[in-house]
This record gives sequence, structure tokens and C-alpha cells, in this order.
Amino acid sequence: MKIYKKIFPVLFFTLLFLAVGKAQLNTSIRERDSIMAVSILNLDSNFVFVQGGSFQMGLPDTSLIEGGEVAKPQHKVIVKSFYILKTPVTQALWYSVMDSNPSFHKNCYTCPVENVSWYDAQAFINKLNSLYKAHYRLPTEAEYEYAARGGDKSKGFTYSGSNEETNVAWFVDNASGRSHPVGQKKVNELGLADMSGNIWEWCSDWYGIFYYKDSPSDNPQGPANGNGKVVRGGTWSSLDEGCLIISRGASLPSAKNRYTGFRIVRDL
Repeated sequence: MKIYKKIFPVLFFTLLFLAVGKAQLNTSIRERDSIMAVSILNLDSNFVFVQGGSFQMGLPDTSLIEGGEVAKPQHKVIVKSFYILKTPVTQALWYSVMDSNPSFHKNCYTCPVENVSWYDAQAFINKLNSLYKAHYRLPTEAEYEYAARGGDKSKGFTYSGSNEETNVAWFVDNASGRSHPVGQKKVNELGLADMSGNIWEWCSDWYGIFYYKDSPSDNPQGPANGNGKVVRGGTWSSLDEGCLIISRGASLPSAKNRYTGFRIVRDL
């Protein structure tokens, strides 16, 4: 009888703990499923129209920014009109299409999906296109910079939407070592969020370190081949210089890390 008296309280609290844990898990799953449903059902309403036009792409030749040579020479570029997602693809949107969450920083379904390669992004886009019979794709590098600048509404900011990086970007000084839910910072002139900081974003182009010297002016698509794919926007671990509108980088298309995700474009 004494043994039962000792066992019963332990058993009771164990069962209570499991019941509470299960309830919390069920709540978490319902919350996740709700966010996923909203993400996919409202997908097209979360795109912003970008009126095509011309702009000066890259860094002025007289500018002295460490590492800025890869963003020179500044050159005229013309892009066609397109739609672009207001934010990076979230973990919820990825999960709703791919039924998985590869992100390093999990349990934040409104955070950007990361730890995805360029090839993973293409797999997501291909599946999304098959589901919706649409034409979603990655932005070109030129489209990304044009949209980050504010398109035809540009006010000439240094970062996407501001000259003060803390207004628009999660970066090394304020991110506390991780990505953050999308759309928490000030949007740019087009209503786009997180185009400076939070995560690097894949573009469709191969990266050419001196591509700007030979880039065509009309809707450039990047070099015909290369080793790395372009990433843009800077990330939560970047210095402020890495979040500048003109900043460009590259990564192997097979690479996956906690710093890189993507946003998508929809053709007209």
C-alpha cells in the first residue's frame, strides 16, 4: 500500500504533464495550420506590382565603399513590369507547398524560410507553378535591385526604404543572432519589406564579378554560366554595408545555410 501511495502522485503528475504537453502541441499545430492556410490562400494578394522602367544600377564610380568594386561600374538598365512578393517566402508558405520545414530557426512560421539551396527554391517554384498553373520564378538581379530601390517611385535611399538601416533592416547590430518575422520593419516606396537585411535572397542569375562591365541594358539575365548564383539584400549577420541596395554576393546553387532564403516574382 505504501508503494502505491508513492507511485500514484508520480503517475498523476506524469499524466498531467503529458496532457498539458499534448494540448500545447495541438494548439501549436492548429496555429501552424492556420498560418499556412492564410499564406497560401492570400498568396496572390501579397504581390506588389512593379512598373517597368529604367534606372542606374550599381555603385557610382566615385564611391568609396569597401568591396564596392563588384558593384561597379554604374550602368543604365531597363526592366519590364512584373509582380514581386512583399516579403521573403515564409516558413508557413514553404510548408503549405512542400509539407516540410528545412529552416534552421524553426517554430517561427512567419519568419523567412532559410537553409534552402537555389535548387530547393526552384523545386518550390516548380511545385507552386504546377498547383496554380501560373508562372512564378526568382527575380533577376536587376529586378531585385530595381524593386529594392523603389522602382519608379524611388526616393534614392541608401537602404531599401530608408537612409537609416535600423528602420528597415535586421542586421548584425539589432538581430540578436537570428532571422525575424517578415514585415516588422518599415517598407520601401513600393510597399516591399525586408529587401535590406533579415536574409540573403536568391536571384535567378549566375554571378559574374565583373558582369556589370558587359551587362546589356535591356532586361539583363546575368552571365550565361558560372559557379555561384547571385544573392541579394544582406542578412541578419551582415554589417550595415552588406544591407546596402547595391550590395551583391554569390553562393553555390547547392549551398544551404541559415542566412539564405528567397522571394518570388510573378510574371504579368
